[in-house]
Formats: sequence, C-alpha cells, structure tokens
Amino acid sequence: MNPEKVYDVIVSPAITEKSTMMSENNQVMFNVARSASKPKIKKAVETLFDVKVKSVNTLVRKGKVKRFRGVHGKQNDVKKAIVTLEEGYSIDVTTGL
Repeated sequence: MNPEKVYDVIVSPAITEKSTMMSENNQVMFNVARSASKPKIKKAVETLFDVKVKSVNTLVRKGKVKRFRGVHGKQNDVKKAIVTLEEGYSIDVTTGL
C-alpha cells in the first residue's frame, strides 16, 4: 500500500479516556475515512506501524445536533476503528509519526 493511501484511510488516532484504557488490552482506536473497509484499515495499520493486526472492529458515531447562541448546527458523522494487535506488538500514538 502506498504511503499516500495509508493517510487517506487513517485520518487520526482517537485519544480519549476510553482509548487509553483500551491500550491495556492491546487495542488502539483510530478515526478513519467513511469509505474505509476493515481489510483496508488492517493493511494501512500494518504498513504504517510495522505491527501484526489480530482484528478490526468499526463503528460510526452519528453527528450530534448542537446549538450555539440560537444557531442550529450539526457535527459530522465519524467512523472509528478499534484495532486489536497480536501479542508482543504495541503502538504508541501519543508520540506521533
């Protein structure tokens, strides 16, 4: 997979309290493109971080409706991928690339 295409699939790491707790179970959470499939996500993570991926679970968080000073707005939908790594592999997403 080309390095340019890897960054089209993986948008950013999702750094939340829940995702840091998941790192104890050898899991990492990423924000991914809406069109990304599980095999594409697996290949992108393996190419980018040189790790072995055990499984990929995805979810789509629907955008929330928000109001600010009487103006209605809607947040965008976000697709997230929970990547489970094989034993002996780890990714430190807080350091960046």
